[in-house]
Amino acid sequence: MTITATDGDSRGARASRAEVIHRDIVRAILEQRLGPGTKLGEDEVGAIYGVSRTIVRAALQSLAHEGIVVIEKNRGAFVAHPTVKDAAEVFSARRLIEPVITELAAANCDAAGAKLLAEHFAREKQAEREGDDRAAIRLSGEFHLVIARIAGQGVYENFLRELVARSSLIILLYRRSRAQCCKVDHHAGLVEAITSGRAEDAVRQMTVHLDEIEQELELVETAMPAKPLSELLAG
Repeated sequence: MTITATDGDSRGARASRAEVIHRDIVRAILEQRLGPGTKLGEDEVGAIYGVSRTIVRAALQSLAHEGIVVIEKNRGAFVAHPTVKDAAEVFSARRLIEPVITELAAANCDAAGAKLLAEHFAREKQAEREGDDRAAIRLSGEFHLVIARIAGQGVYENFLRELVARSSLIILLYRRSRAQCCKVDHHAGLVEAITSGRAEDAVRQMTVHLDEIEQELELVETAMPAKPLSELLAG
């Protein structure tokens, strides 16, 4: 079969639209607007974005591959509803890879990396100061991905991106109170240690930080109330 330039452009456009849906769903999860167990109907998502079911299906399959969405036969796609066991495994995985990422970030943090981390932390503090909960929650999760970027470890960064999204679902489902999540004051010490190249101190702080996040969870099986998908995906 001959593949024309038009065919390639068409596939590229479909992939691009699927990536937008993928990005928006992950963003909604990181902002904790889109909760565990929310049904992601292909027709409804397609209507929201004005795209075909084929494009929606590609986005949902990509999210399912990352463990963020679950696709059930004859029922459709749902935002993953992590169990207590899932929560323990996610934080166990984070404790394995994030100290390594943090050590590498402290070793490799140059002026550009320090600027990137400081600017992200400033946005996080501003969101918290302005009471923008959605942005603050999303930025606090993305803070960990910035560290991975500075470390220069693309594979680790991809693993961590999935774990951060799944952690957001876990925090939304199991946190004891709305105020308890990945706190800005915890990040301040990490910024200082990483940008100063104090790898051992940065690793210690990251380990304590992850332990504290998990300790703030009340790991008892629960459920989230359902809301209209159009409301949840509205940025």
